[in-house]
Amino acid sequence: MKMFITIHNKKVPVYSDETNKKKFNLLKNALESKVVKGRKAIKKCLDTLISIEIVGCEAILHSLNERDTLALSLY
Repeated sequence: MKMFITIHNKKVPVYSDETNKKKFNLLKNALESKVVKGRKAIKKCLDTLISIEIVGCEAILHSLNERDTLALSLY
């Protein structure tokens, strides 16, 4: 399933194998929190974010530079 989320006024696709609104809401809350009080590495990843993949209880944040790709726990 493919949904979109807006980060830094940019629409980013979110891919998931299930239609779980709870995980999508957890992802939105986690990303909003990280934008405000995240560390330099997470902010750098969010600046160059190209897609997000939800796998189980984690979100894989894919960025332009492969080294900036991160896994974010949703719980």
